[in-house]
Amino acid sequence: MSELSDKIRTLVGKIEKNNIWRQKECINLIPSETTPSPLVKLCEISDPSGRYAEHRTMKGEEVYFYQGIDFIYEVEETLRKEMSTYFDCPRVELRPISGQMANEIIFKAVTKFINRDRKEGEPFRRLNLVMNNELTLGGHLSSQPMGALFNYVEEDPATGKENVVNFPVQKNCLYKTDTDALKKILDTHRPELVVFGKSMFLHREPVEFLFNIVKEWDARPVIMYDMAHVLGLYGVLQEPFKEGADIVTGSTHKTFFGPQRGVIASSITKDSPFSKLWLDIKSRAFPGSTSNHHLGTLLALLMAAYEMNAFKKEYQIQVRKNARAFAKALKDRGIDVEGDPAEGYTETHQVVIRISTHGKGMDLARRLEGNNIVTNYQALPDDETFLDASGIRMGVQEMTRFGMKEKNFEELAELVSDCLAKNTNVKDKTKALRSRFLEMHYCLPVDEAATFAAKILGSVFPKKEFFTKFVENLQKFAKTL
Repeated sequence: MSELSDKIRTLVGKIEKNNIWRQKECINLIPSETTPSPLVKLCEISDPSGRYAEHRTMKGEEVYFYQGIDFIYEVEETLRKEMSTYFDCPRVELRPISGQMANEIIFKAVTKFINRDRKEGEPFRRLNLVMNNELTLGGHLSSQPMGALFNYVEEDPATGKENVVNFPVQKNCLYKTDTDALKKILDTHRPELVVFGKSMFLHREPVEFLFNIVKEWDARPVIMYDMAHVLGLYGVLQEPFKEGADIVTGSTHKTFFGPQRGVIASSITKDSPFSKLWLDIKSRAFPGSTSNHHLGTLLALLMAAYEMNAFKKEYQIQVRKNARAFAKALKDRGIDVEGDPAEGYTETHQVVIRISTHGKGMDLARRLEGNNIVTNYQALPDDETFLDASGIRMGVQEMTRFGMKEKNFEELAELVSDCLAKNTNVKDKTKALRSRFLEMHYCLPVDEAATFAAKILGSVFPKKEFFTKFVENLQKFAKTL
């Protein structure tokens, strides 16, 4: 037992050190991350985290293959309603456990859908043509042939490359679609699937513009919007379903402040030309892509959905205010900021800066990390490779939730500028700034949340003695803070 205790002691020590660093001493600016509320975290360790609840539609009825899942059934159905309310759409598939998996489910389902009416003896085919955002122009890896789109699109025999056409971009802003050029492409190309969405995401996508063109086609494409990065900004940024999108996919742990998993939402109804596609989506979710769909995080997502639906607009508006204030403050301090100045450089949570005059992206991101400002280096559209990245990508969503406002991001811009341009050590100043923002916002107040947290924790521990001892040690530890 002593060897086991030693291993656990070492690991716990490292966990404690990392938690304190990331949660109390750092300014976290990774655009694809967030810290869930304490109640959301506690849901993740509740009993469902070790359970299964496989189910599928059979003869019009949803059939579950395990017993003891009445609570999980209730959770899933309640969560479906909450997410339908959030998206204002009729259909939601909750079983993907990541945004990338959600995308792959759609690619599988659309490929299956286009083969539904093939004649006897006709071979199963792949998608003839897909339109997406180019990887080097901010497109997400999952929607590339080298990513989740792998093997779902036909190849051009002459070139050996997949039949993928990219959205054209404006010459004066490589982060916005050139709609005039897009119209010309659509005059000659007929994609079967259009994939909006990016990972370097500064501006809105032209969903309505494209829909107004393709809606006149005899067979229009399925319009999909990967909102992984901006899922938590649905509504204030744009509402793809009202603009003509059929499907929205996304991660639930970036701007949407839930646990790490994915979601698929759809405007498809029985009257839609793609009505049968929804059946293919459900079948590719299970048994096509998942067995156990991680019920602990499913429960946590319900808690997060309650929080998001309660604070949606307030949170979303502040995120965009903070991003624009941060971008402007960086620009005012001599840092080159990407994006359209007329839009405040960003319409989302992201701020992208060009730092090649100060050094390589990888090195400067490390320098920021050494000063407790956590970002990620980013290849910009004119960079040759990611290894020579000349940009840094940042997101304001996590620190917005910890209470930072516009003026606080102006303070942060000063630290970032000093660190990058002057190589000044700002670690202590970063810690001091973070120490003012430790309380979670856009959720229940601490006192009320603590009451519910105690109930969850008390039910998690198998023995009352364990819980009692835990509380005693927690109280001792609290006195040391």
